Amino acid sequence: MPPELHSRPDAAKSPLLVATSDDGRIATLILNRPERLNALGSELLACLAETIESLSRDDGVRVVILAAAGDAFCSGADTEELAGGVRRGPHALGPEGPEGLRRGFEPAQRIILGLQRMPKPVIAAINGPAVGAGFDLACACDIRVGTPAARFMAAYVKVGLFPGYGGTWLYPRLLGMGVAAELLFTGDFLEASDAHRLGLLNRLVAPGELMDVAQKMARRIADGPPIAIRLAKLLLYKGLELDLETAMQVAAAAETVTLSSKDHLEGLAALREKRRPKFGGT
Repeated sequence: MPPELHSRPDAAKSPLLVATSDDGRIATLILNRPERLNALGSELLACLAETIESLSRDDGVRVVILAAAGDAFCSGADTEELAGGVRRGPHALGPEGPEGLRRGFEPAQRIILGLQRMPKPVIAAINGPAVGAGFDLACACDIRVGTPAARFMAAYVKVGLFPGYGGTWLYPRLLGMGVAAELLFTGDFLEASDAHRLGLLNRLVAPGELMDVAQKMARRIADGPPIAIRLAKLLLYKGLELDLETAMQVAAAAETVTLSSKDHLEGLAALREKRRPKFGGT
């Protein structure tokens, strides 16, 4: 864990660790089930959904990093909680029947939608394989930094499943229709070098540099103007649903907000005074 971060003392046994920077502007979430390759079991799903929603409401946090303990980023849904597994989970047919299975996706929806709707950027630091729902989790973040050990697989087809964590929406938007189709239909791995070439990975870095690069990127964003960045993220995704004319009208409204902000005045003053701006988020 980077020296800048301090984990909460009661979190050591949790499937999800939460750490914050000294100034509270950067929150790092660490998937903490290395013995299960950070598989998304019931407890981790619940913790992740609740933490994402909590951070969304925390105005002090400006950037979130999603990382993982051990040698994998996330191996997807926990197979021990699927059909024939040793534990009851949200994706195994139970007494509630198909309706219970449908409701079992509610935590996943809270996580994937929560990451995209979070009014602050999310950086995924991908240290190893991201498989199935883990691939979708990485894709739901705004920026991805990875090492050569990062590999991506839409593993659902390997076990006769539809990608229920949003992959059919996420993959084509990040990788293009052809690459998304190949990954979904074959279940082949996308290696780190190809992921970087295709733009899925923003940065491809040495293993020992992963968290340092993610932290430096987070710090640059955290020191920026929160209002402008929040609006940029909102329209980055909403713009996918809009025609250009409507997007331009919405952009004018968003720009009006930033032109009226104290951060804009501070940015101009810093530019004229040749100093670094100190944005307060107002």
